Amino acid sequence: MRFVEHAEAGRTGDAEAQPLDEDFLLALEHGMPPTGGMGLGVGRLAMILAGASHLREVKLFPHLRPRDA
Repeated sequence: MRFVEHAEAGRTGDAEAQPLDEDFLLALEHGMPPTGGMGLGVGRLAMILAGASHLREVKLFPHLRPRDA
């Protein structure tokens, strides 16, 4: 299984390998529906539409921005 091979690669020193996700496998066993695609948050969409280069430029609550922003 690919998950096990990836976890083994992590144990042998591969810095990019991910550990085995037991919770994800359990969810699959219990009938988790197929997943895939991409998620785009409102902040990222606003950033694209506004042509902003940083997410902090389009935050909905500007009073939470750092003072140096």
